Amino acid sequence: MSNAAENVQEQEIDLAGANQVIDKYLDMKGALMPVLQGIQEFYGYVPEPTVPLVAERLNVYPSQIYGVLTFYAQFHLKPRGKYIVRVCMGTACHVKGAGRIAGTLEERLGITHAETTEDLKFTAEYVACIGACGMAPVIMVNDATYGSMSVQKMDEVIAKYKAME
Repeated sequence: MSNAAENVQEQEIDLAGANQVIDKYLDMKGALMPVLQGIQEFYGYVPEPTVPLVAERLNVYPSQIYGVLTFYAQFHLKPRGKYIVRVCMGTACHVKGAGRIAGTLEERLGITHAETTEDLKFTAEYVACIGACGMAPVIMVNDATYGSMSVQKMDEVIAKYKAME
């Protein structure tokens, strides 16, 4: 992760959003998962300072919360980019040039797997399989899927999202 993304994490976090999420589920049995999902949806990740707050308000140990946060791949403890670029590295994509696509992403954005750009706009993730082998090589940007990728198409996709706010 870039230094800028780490610096954002080190900044003081306004816990008002986390308190609103906890308030919504406070009386619900087994509220830990929806609370953590809500906090991640609010902040884009689960900030470390929210863990003691959740522990205190839900009456659970912080270790239980970290157990959940580190077990499930859906949770992230560091800030992520606005656009998550997933490059499929499955067999079909690998054979059709996924490595070249990933290399282009790294060159253009200056980040590699699990890293975020300093402006918090992009996060790169290399995944085992997206499940669209017929369109290999494939990438996803958030929920949008782009198939039959080439270096030129990768440049176009990156330019499209760089131009977006």
